[in-house]
Amino acid sequence: MGTALGGLLVGEADTVWGLRRRPASLPIGIRRFEADLSVPRSLRDLPSGLDELIYAVSPGGYDDAHYRAAYVEGPRRLLEALDQQGQKLRRVLLVSSTSVYAQTDGSWVDESSPTEPENFSGRRVLEGEEIVRRAPWPAIILRLGGIYGPRRTRLIDRVRSGSALYSAGPPRYTNRIHRDDCAGALRHLLRLPEPETLYLGVDSEPADESAVLTWLAGALGAPEPRVVPAQEIESPRPSTNKRCSNERLLASGYAFRYPTFREGYAALLSDLT
Repeated sequence: MGTALGGLLVGEADTVWGLRRRPASLPIGIRRFEADLSVPRSLRDLPSGLDELIYAVSPGGYDDAHYRAAYVEGPRRLLEALDQQGQKLRRVLLVSSTSVYAQTDGSWVDESSPTEPENFSGRRVLEGEEIVRRAPWPAIILRLGGIYGPRRTRLIDRVRSGSALYSAGPPRYTNRIHRDDCAGALRHLLRLPEPETLYLGVDSEPADESAVLTWLAGALGAPEPRVVPAQEIESPRPSTNKRCSNERLLASGYAFRYPTFREGYAALLSDLT
């Protein structure tokens, strides 16, 4: 996602810096800055004259320590370093997550809905949001749903292998967004003259998990996923059931390249063949 956004901005003649522990893998056009957010001294000589910061990270593992490092300590250290260096940022954009919503009844949620996560992941993400809001520069938070796209084909792999399952009973809604729309939405928010402070980044159709799996099976010519009792489906992540609204993002003028999972997965499957 970050490199996809960087590619868009480089294509528009922006100067883009990519901060990574191992920046050699960054594509041509993105300037490389080697640093480790867990090592404050590596942040002492950040590039000068920065206009905007996009903070987009992935935790190194699914436990509280990794989420604290990525979403709490990481932004705190980076923002402190930027402030100490006297950077005059126009805005900070944090890539957050819809995991901050714990609704399990299939209800609609938007930017005004309560955030009461019961799991460490959602709580740490919320902590990170608050750190960014307290920074001395204007902040925008984009809460993304489940990301799929190039090199993010876990669901496709499960369906193709015949290991995909879904639970019997009422619909269980899932929310997703294609990697290219993640990058596109971030670019769009960077360009808005007067953005809101919070947006949901999901496509236009919260979809029942069974509908997504069944559609993928048909597109792949794979066996239909099996229906099993809910207690037979094991997942390390908490189960939620909510429908996230992207109305605010649409109202801001963003046009989705892949407005539903069908267009997004069709394009992804085409690229994989």
